[in-house]
Amino acid sequence: MEKLRIGYFADGPWGHLTLDILLQDKSLEVAFIVPRNDTKDEHLKNKALENGIDYLVPVKVNSDEFYQQAITYNCNIFVSMSYNQIFRERIYNLPKYKTINCHAGKLPFYRGRNILNWVLINDEKEFGITVHYVDNGIDTGDIILQRTFPITDNDDYHTLLETAYVECPKILYQSIKMIQNGTSLRIPQNIISQYGLYCGMRRLGDEIIDWKMTSRDIFNFVRSICKPGPMATTYCNGILVKIDKVGYNSCYPKYKGIPGQIIGIDNGYPIVKTKDSYVKILQYESEYGLKVGDRLVAR
Repeated sequence: MEKLRIGYFADGPWGHLTLDILLQDKSLEVAFIVPRNDTKDEHLKNKALENGIDYLVPVKVNSDEFYQQAITYNCNIFVSMSYNQIFRERIYNLPKYKTINCHAGKLPFYRGRNILNWVLINDEKEFGITVHYVDNGIDTGDIILQRTFPITDNDDYHTLLETAYVECPKILYQSIKMIQNGTSLRIPQNIISQYGLYCGMRRLGDEIIDWKMTSRDIFNFVRSICKPGPMATTYCNGILVKIDKVGYNSCYPKYKGIPGQIIGIDNGYPIVKTKDSYVKILQYESEYGLKVGDRLVAR
């Protein structure tokens, strides 16, 4: 079995766990580690120092300088786990076994950014983790391995993130071993679907609640960006209100009213009218105490 010499591009908890797994396998050798160039995470740097691994921080991963530097390491595969720069062809094609990436989305759907937020917003019943080859598109390369995980109404951004932290390293490592053993597949994404789905990066302001949405949509929206996300926001009498959790029941009566108006208090929990019924605010943070008759607005 050929020993794999890995150039590792990574960040975050999933990057940490993946590195730990790689270092335990003596048939794998991590030649260098490249973190995000804007990272404040010292974990990978410390791991590199502990294990005698070169720690490289190129400002631009596609620069001539890094290309020439990467050649000297004679890696036969590059591995990307939560890295934030897009590889160009001469970089991703440099190693013998090219470059692979782990993506917390069910490709060819859910390409792009902030996937765990978007699957909840879209009321999906499962989310996927995909390991794929890097090509000249964004999350468009041939699939090596894909796993899916159920989403229930008890899930939120936090629970999906915890699942991804644990499962991404496992699936990425399994894919690396498949390549090493000569058993890996290359499944073109257009075999699954001719139409991909791209998700844009969420920005400041995207967290504001539109109370004219249905109760189900608001329930999904709030749980999609709960802690450790930014939390959904609204305003009451000009004061910011951050909402971390709402209660929703499909049996709540549907009727017309004023979306965003607080129509009641149930055991201390404000009840807010939506487009079709209402939701119950279970967890929120604000300097203002919500009361019946208040109206929640975008600004």
